Amino acid sequence: MIKEGIRRFMRIIEGTDRIPPEFAGAFITIGNFDGIHLGHRYILQKLVGEAARAKRKSLLITFVPHPKMILHPERRPFYLLTTLEEKLTLLSAEGLDAVILIPFTLAYAETTAEAFIMDFLWQKLRVGKVFIGHDYTFGKDKQGNEAMLATFGKKLGFEVEVIKAVATDNQIVSSTGIRKAIQEGNVKTAASHLGRPYNVQGDIIKGMGRGAGLGFPTANIKPHKELLPATGVYAALANLEGARYQAVVNIGVNPTFGGVPLSLEVHLLDYSGGDIYGESMEIFFIDRLREECCFSGPGALIAQIKKDVKRARAMLKPYLS
Repeated sequence: MIKEGIRRFMRIIEGTDRIPPEFAGAFITIGNFDGIHLGHRYILQKLVGEAARAKRKSLLITFVPHPKMILHPERRPFYLLTTLEEKLTLLSAEGLDAVILIPFTLAYAETTAEAFIMDFLWQKLRVGKVFIGHDYTFGKDKQGNEAMLATFGKKLGFEVEVIKAVATDNQIVSSTGIRKAIQEGNVKTAASHLGRPYNVQGDIIKGMGRGAGLGFPTANIKPHKELLPATGVYAALANLEGARYQAVVNIGVNPTFGGVPLSLEVHLLDYSGGDIYGESMEIFFIDRLREECCFSGPGALIAQIKKDVKRARAMLKPYLS
């Protein structure tokens, strides 16, 4: 379910059968846009800016679910940087006039690149200009590319602009690279490529209660997406009940206590509220403090947690308003 608040800032068109006539001649971009990272945002800024100057609508076309989830269901877990709601929320902040969500099915995967251009981009949209990333492919068997688009554009009368890759810290920004950094626990690099800290939202569930016994109560989180940073301890910010807190986050199996299934536990610094079971929490990973360790006993673990909290406060100080 797409929140109505998103729709107030940006029109969301579901499917390709009922595209409003005012979007004829729109300037568009096409892609999965997982993460809405710095490279994506550069494309979007170009699109929105040029569309406004040309007095055209700006339109992003994407697919739901991600095509790889349909084409390769055997690849589990399937890691995405953003849920659909998160992606639409981020897109709405970029000034787009609309997003078209195309349902991706095995039948739709048979659409050839030529049919996509002729039947959709031209017949239904009469597209004015297409902005694509430097490595974008589309259509059955990835037949479509920038050269094909340019050829059809010259014949039909629309422009095509290929946007070069964006680099930061001498690294090309890509969704694949960001996923890899997160899986390695390098959340600081991920944040520099995303343009914001990587976030995970989830529901607070009952845990073992060991944190409270140690003097550091934790909220156990059932995350809404599968991509989590590598096991370890992190300095983070957390949104809960409309307030933001500094936090120390542990992702791991609690080896000091014999090991459990992988858990995501959040200790909120300076929190004095009551029972929060069933509430939703959003975590923003700022930096990695250390690897998960097996300690000799509770006393050694408590001493380390105190050090973690002290380091986390120092890391998080620049983020306090």
